[in-house]
Formats: sequence, structure tokens, C-alpha cells
Amino acid sequence: MKDNSLGKRLRWLMFFRFIIVTFLLCITIFIGIKETEPSLQAALVPAYSIIALAYLLSFAYIFISKIIKNIRLNIYIQSLSDLSLITGLVCATGGIESIYSVFYPLVIIYSVLFLAGRGGLISASVSSLFYGLLLDLEYYGLIQPIYTWDYDYNYEAGYVFSRIFIHIISFYIIALLASFAVKQEKRARVLLEKKESAFDQLDLLHKSIIESVDSGILTIDLHGNIKSFNKGAEKITGFLRSEIINKKLDDVFPVLSSVLNKENQWKQGSRFEVADSGNLLGCSVSPLVDSNRKKVGNTLIFRDLTVIKEMEQKIERNKRLAFIGEMAAGLAHEIRNPLASISGPIQMLSKDLRLDETDRKLMQIILRGKDRLDGFVKDFLLLARPKQSERMNINIEVIIDDLLESLRFSPEWREDIEIIKNLCNQTSIYGNKAEIRQVIWNMISNAVQAIPEGGRLKIETREVFNDTKEYLEILISDNGCGIEEKNQDKVFEPFYTTNKNGTGLGLAIVNRIVENHMGKIRIKSKPGKGTDCIVLLPIKP
Repeated sequence: MKDNSLGKRLRWLMFFRFIIVTFLLCITIFIGIKETEPSLQAALVPAYSIIALAYLLSFAYIFISKIIKNIRLNIYIQSLSDLSLITGLVCATGGIESIYSVFYPLVIIYSVLFLAGRGGLISASVSSLFYGLLLDLEYYGLIQPIYTWDYDYNYEAGYVFSRIFIHIISFYIIALLASFAVKQEKRARVLLEKKESAFDQLDLLHKSIIESVDSGILTIDLHGNIKSFNKGAEKITGFLRSEIINKKLDDVFPVLSSVLNKENQWKQGSRFEVADSGNLLGCSVSPLVDSNRKKVGNTLIFRDLTVIKEMEQKIERNKRLAFIGEMAAGLAHEIRNPLASISGPIQMLSKDLRLDETDRKLMQIILRGKDRLDGFVKDFLLLARPKQSERMNINIEVIIDDLLESLRFSPEWREDIEIIKNLCNQTSIYGNKAEIRQVIWNMISNAVQAIPEGGRLKIETREVFNDTKEYLEILISDNGCGIEEKNQDKVFEPFYTTNKNGTGLGLAIVNRIVENHMGKIRIKSKPGKGTDCIVLLPIKP
């Protein structure tokens, strides 16, 4: 990574060198146009030669950098060449009088940038050597600047020495100052990288926390635009972050937005519940502020309470069942003993007495009432105190066929009912045969009672995986009158029934048996269109 950065900076150096040489060429051309004397124009020929050589070397550096991969060596070669060109340019443009000695510090500075303090000191030493040698040779008359044909050198030794001394001092001062500046810049860059790394880690930790929580978190600005949306929010709402970012809250969640605006829930610490898309969401609102504690939006945190509410309802239902269980023993004892004492004599009287038709009907009414009361007590005890039954692998197809055959002889059966049976290849489940039989019979009986004339009873099974467990799903549906939505949560409650002849214990017992088998049950119904009763029973223990 460091070599890539140096290589990029080296290319920028080549580019700026090309710009500076071009600038010098423009100045030389401008001087050549302004000066009309042939002697002065002839004096510019060496300058053109040096500039041409600089162009040539600029292109040569491109190929040298590809041949010599060591970047530091490339910098040393280029800095030495540049110092030689600058010395030649100074010699060609007046020697001690030349203003182009100001280019020496440029080489020293970029040497420090690329090669640190050591490279800057080397460049300063070479610059001092070249410039001092040039002025000494000029002083002793060994070389003469090509500035004019009648050049007259009349500088004293003290002036020449002071000129060399000042330049040397300035070269080393520039090298030291540039080294100090580069060190400070490097230190600041390292500190900035540490701060950025710490900030990135903090930002990553913040994002990890936000993305890991199960609750949905979204932020909106003061204009109502959604600015952030975590994974918990995606899971709860079903929307992807990319689909709703920068969209209006009113457009994406109109129900939620309506509740927030209507009931003025935007104030800090506000908590409320809202039903949206079939889910019950528990929401809380808090202001979103910047570093100056100025409000820039709002943060909305929400959680799906659907499962929690179902658990609360289940706990409440179990409380009622527990209360029923406390009364069950005494109530059953008080009912069954007198019922048994009444049942025996009535049955004996019905055999020995010769009754007319009216009295026989009255006797049958008494016997039917006794049977119904006895069945109610049994169901009541089963609901209140379910016993641990023996379980095994049972064939659900055999049970369904047997129950459908028995259904044709029940009082609820009508010949105009169409039965559709669609069973899967998986027929074995783990459970108690009598209890599973009772579950299916209660559901079939309820469906038949709800079916109108010419109705349809549909029974289907399929193998499903839910919560990493293998279940057999049993679907019993009808096209009957259906159940109103407000009553669908009550169907598993004890003593709730819409059938005038029912006790309200059938589906409550079904729910208790399914729960004891570690299964699941749910009702889907639409008034006037029918009801689907779905039971999941485990295939394996």
C-alpha cells in the first residue's frame, strides 16, 4: 500500500515537472520575441537546449520507472538530474546573476517528501556543491555565462563567498524545515489514521448493535423522510432497506404515520401500540439530535407484539382452565354420584314398565338428558385435568377413513354434503390414538354443522417443517357460514359456542389435546365463505 502511494506521488512529480519546464519554455520564447538583438537571441540557445533536455529526461523517467522498480532509487536519479539541469540553467542565464537558483529548493523539498530528512540533506548538500562550484569556476574565469557577448565579471571575492554561503545556509534551512513539516504531517496522519480506525471500530460496533437487536429501529428527518432502517425492521415489516430509504413515512407506513400524527405521539418517551399489516406493533418515539443537541429528526423503535399477545392470551386461558380444574373434582363428584343413582333406576324402570307412547317418549327424553349430562361431565374432566396418555405411532389415514364412515351414521350427516379427501404419503404420527381421533372428530363435526345445503367438506394432509421440527398438517375446511373476525380468538375458550346445542368445550378440548401433543392449532375463517381448521401434529416423538 505504501509503495502504491509513493508510485502515485512519483507520477504527480513527473507531471508537475513537465508543467514547470513548459512554463520556462514559454518565458524563454517570450524573451526571445521581445529581444531583437541577434546577440541576445543567440544567448538563449543554451536555454532552449536545457529545456529540450528537460523534456527528454521527463519522458525518459517514465521508462526508467518501469525498468527500475525501486522508487527511492528513481527519486535519487531524478533529483540528481534535476539539480544538474538547474545548475546548467543558472550557468546559461547569468551565473551569479541568474534568478533560476530558486529552483534548487524545489528539488530539496520534493526530496524530503519522498526520501524523508536524509534525502533532503543529500539534495541540499548536492545543491550546495553544484552552486558553489559553479560560482567558484565563474569567479576564476574557467567558465563564462552565455548571457551577453561583452560579459564583464566584476564581483569581489567577499560578495561571491557571501552569495555561496547564503545559498548553502538557505538550502539546509529549507531541508530542515521541510523535514520538520513532513514529520509533523506524518505524525498527524498517523494520529488521524488511529482516530479514523477508532471511529470505524466504534461505527462498526454501533452498526453491529443496531443490526443485531430484534427490535425494529428507523430514523426519520424533520421532513418525514426515512433515513435508516435496521435488519430487525426489515424482518418485522417485510420491507428491504433499499426499498424505503429516503421515502416518506406516510407513503410506506400510512397506518403508523396516521396514529403518530392523529394522537400526537411524536413527543419524547411516547409509547403506544398499533395494528399494521396483521401485526401488533409496540412502538416508542425519541428525538434524534446532533452533536449540538439540536433536534434533526426522530427515532422510532418498534417490536412485534403478536406472539407476546398470543402468549398472554394463552396464559389467561390456562388460568381459567386452572380455576376450572380446582372446581372439577368436587363438581364432578356432586354431579356424577346423583346421576348414577338416577340412571340405574330409570334404566330398570324403562325395561319393566309397560308405558304408553307418550310416557315412552318422556322416558327417552330423560335418558337422552342423562347421556348428555354424563358426556358433559366427562368432557369437563378431560378439559380440566388431562391425564398423561400412552402414545405410539398411529396411522392418521385409518383414523380419518373410520371417522368419515362413522359420520354417515351421525345425526348431523346429510347426503348433499360433498367430501373431498386429499391425503399425502406421510400417514404416521406420534400420539394417542383415542385423543387424536377425538380431535379430528370434533373438527369434522363442527364443519358439518356449519355446512349449508349442497356444501363441501375438505380434508387434506401434508408434511411440513416448522421451527426445525417435522409435522403433519391436517386441514379440515368447509364452505359454511364462517366465524366473524372478532370471535375467532374466542373459539378455544371454554363454554364459548355459537351452536345452541353445544357445550362450548369441543374446541377447548381439541386445543388442550393438541398442546399436550406439542402440536399447534389455528383457525382461519371468513364470514359467509367458510372456515379452515389447521392442526400441526409431530411426526416423531
